[in-house]
Amino acid sequence: MYAVTGITGQVGGAVARALLARHQPVRAVVRDAARAAPWTDRGADVAVAGLDDAQALASAFADTQGVFVMLPANFDPAPGFPEARGLIGAIAQALAQARPPRVVALSTIGAQAAPENLLTQLGLLEDALGALPLDVRFIRPAWFMENALWDVVPARDTGVIDAYLQPVERPIPMVATEDVGRTAAEMLLSPGDGPRVVELAGPAPVSPADIAAGLGALLGRPVRAQPVPHAEWEARFRQQGSQHPGPRARMLDGFNEGWLRFEGTARRGTVSLATVLGELVARAG
Repeated sequence: MYAVTGITGQVGGAVARALLARHQPVRAVVRDAARAAPWTDRGADVAVAGLDDAQALASAFADTQGVFVMLPANFDPAPGFPEARGLIGAIAQALAQARPPRVVALSTIGAQAAPENLLTQLGLLEDALGALPLDVRFIRPAWFMENALWDVVPARDTGVIDAYLQPVERPIPMVATEDVGRTAAEMLLSPGDGPRVVELAGPAPVSPADIAAGLGALLGRPVRAQPVPHAEWEARFRQQGSQHPGPRARMLDGFNEGWLRFEGTARRGTVSLATVLGELVARAG
């Protein structure tokens, strides 16, 4: 049995699909049992546990061959990342109590970077889980191609997508969540010793201009990527409801300035940008 957190999201769902495709039993760890219905239909077990409930998590992780853990995305963390620290503490306590034979945790490209930014939350996760006396592995994926979902409607309606990654012609490592899920499942199933950290990119780097061109080809209209001036970032993030825009802006700085990068040589996934964009356009209708 393999316990999977985040199973109702893209990455956790991809991990579970990959495990089930290999005929491995899966336990869906969810806060709300009703949301696990699609997985029970596929034969998955269900454990109800919030990521802030160490005892419930320990029960969910007990008697498994491996556990996949991830933090929920938080693009507006309070100073000092108290939300992430609380969840990390509960997850670490649960793992220490359940002692699964193997743990794979979702981290990120740039988790090792010293400057504080939005991705520091995943660096904290690595520090805490890496200190456990368990077989813990970390997968550090590149920027998710699926982030382009937010570009589909403006591309369709206006022919312009806003770009915070700049210059817009400069490609950075990106990867499809399906590749992330498949690789995480392989890490859970791999026998014996393996790398403690696996960094993962897609088949080729991607720029905002590449995303615009790909969307244009799918939508049948010209689409261009328009850089958002740095001076406008904070106001825009606050208009979107952010109370603490600094970490998100600093993360974007890290990609644009090049200090949020892979620490070593990344593995390559197989899912192309064109495939992901096609799925996103179909999802957006």
